[in-house]
Amino acid sequence: MALKRQIIKTDILIIGGGAAGCFAAITAAKQKAVNIIIAEKANIKRSGCLAAGVNALNAYITKDETAESFVDYVKEEFNGVIREDLVYTIAKRLNSVTEKIESLGLPILKDENGEYVTRGKRSIKINGENIKPILKNAVENYNNIEVLNNTNIIDYIVKDNRVIGAYGFSIKEEKFIVIEAKAVICTTGGASGIYKPNNPTFSRHKMWYSPFNVGSGYAMGIRAGAEMTTFEMRFIALRCKDTIAPTGTIAQGVRTPQINSLGERYVKNYGKATTINRLYATVRENLEGRGPCYLKTEDINEEQEKELLKAYLNMAPQQTLKWIGSGTSPRNENVEIEGTEPYIVGGHTSSGYWIDTNRKTTIEGLYAAGDVAGGSPKKYVTGCFAEGEIAAISALKHIKQIEIVDLDEGTIKDKFEEINSYFHNDDNLLSFEEIEEAMQKVMDEYAGGISQNYAYTNRKLKIAEKRIDELKEMTNKLKAKDMHELLFIYEIIDRLYVAKVLIKHLQARQETRWKCYEQNADYPQQDDELWIKYVNSIYKCGKVEILFRDIVGRDESYEHKN
Repeated sequence: MALKRQIIKTDILIIGGGAAGCFAAITAAKQKAVNIIIAEKANIKRSGCLAAGVNALNAYITKDETAESFVDYVKEEFNGVIREDLVYTIAKRLNSVTEKIESLGLPILKDENGEYVTRGKRSIKINGENIKPILKNAVENYNNIEVLNNTNIIDYIVKDNRVIGAYGFSIKEEKFIVIEAKAVICTTGGASGIYKPNNPTFSRHKMWYSPFNVGSGYAMGIRAGAEMTTFEMRFIALRCKDTIAPTGTIAQGVRTPQINSLGERYVKNYGKATTINRLYATVRENLEGRGPCYLKTEDINEEQEKELLKAYLNMAPQQTLKWIGSGTSPRNENVEIEGTEPYIVGGHTSSGYWIDTNRKTTIEGLYAAGDVAGGSPKKYVTGCFAEGEIAAISALKHIKQIEIVDLDEGTIKDKFEEINSYFHNDDNLLSFEEIEEAMQKVMDEYAGGISQNYAYTNRKLKIAEKRIDELKEMTNKLKAKDMHELLFIYEIIDRLYVAKVLIKHLQARQETRWKCYEQNADYPQQDDELWIKYVNSIYKCGKVEILFRDIVGRDESYEHKN
């Protein structure tokens, strides 16, 4: 296969066309003289976590709440270890970005007084099945935004600790792409597929998080030497069994309790009904023989049932189809619930790039927003919008002082040869699918997956570390028959880098602060004396170096110093 080379120049490169990426592009494009490229490996019309839609905006400051109370809520949910400054800067923008997405055409439900219909203290209801097409149309309204669909970015171009562009390739054409940029904003989302999924074989795509978000943004930053934070705070969703549809649609939408097989409301026995405790309580009830557990829907009325069926069609139609296909309904049968496999995602937890309040990473010229940015849990869709906006404003300031740096032909040639090598490798008995399956099995058994009820020990993590390194070495011999298979090879490589860093973070935090998310069987208790701090890491010369950072308050103006 003979790949063509294409070199493109732009002012701002945005990697990932999801919620944060589109919003960053729209924000930056208001400066008419600035050229923006969105590089998206799928198509921005239906890509990322919002591909199937969403039925609520779960981060919004309702009339009885404030930006300060939002930070307090997030801090309490995660036992004191969050970046308050990041959460606060998001909270102050949640309502304004909501107004902006509504002005672009998103239908937000209103009551008879014209007020948004709330679903909870910090959540409002929407008809969001077309949220991505709405964002796509908004992007297309700007002549200074170019969208490169079907373009997979694989690495940053770094010179003197400054990101000056990125390498990638087309999935549809035999083309190697080099993009030069004054600033780069990473908005690639989090990582799924690291662990063995709930549903095996042909149904393995039925997972909580987008199966196409594989942690590439994390992996590119790791390889470039960017500082990462809090990977040990994994996210495990409590979902409807089999369909992996969201439980919040039921629990918040129609106010149903969780019950065990004896009909008991069990969550209160494990403390406050936080997101973490609702999951942990369910795991414990099953372990102690009182499972399976359910959302008690048999008491809802006919109108509530209709509302549920409609709500799931907005974002998880498989749940509505399951009811219809099996000839049952939520009023006739309680909904069984279960935990998913762990994910690494900065929109629900704190995993991701270590950034300042301007969303600048520790590498000059590189910004991060949305699920790929660390430190600020529970940002959800609107929080990703807010971070995309902040990152774009920061990037605009940065490019005023910067000129595009000429690329080194030697480094371009090296990356070109690396890509080509996968087409010229000998046929290997091991495929990328087999490496992926082996990785998921290792992570499940030795790094706290579903089969282990999310718990791990240091002895098991050492085994996981060794085997992940072995699998990573095997990827050098993989063979691609076409551009699509080349994509799969790079995706498994990226997942292995994320797994390697994750294992080191799990080893480093010697306590259990977020049950199930970070269930350290060697250190089962929370230790506030030693562990109110961030676990960060930098990848250097093939090794993950762990470092610790002090807590940053909401009123602090954090800047990278060392």
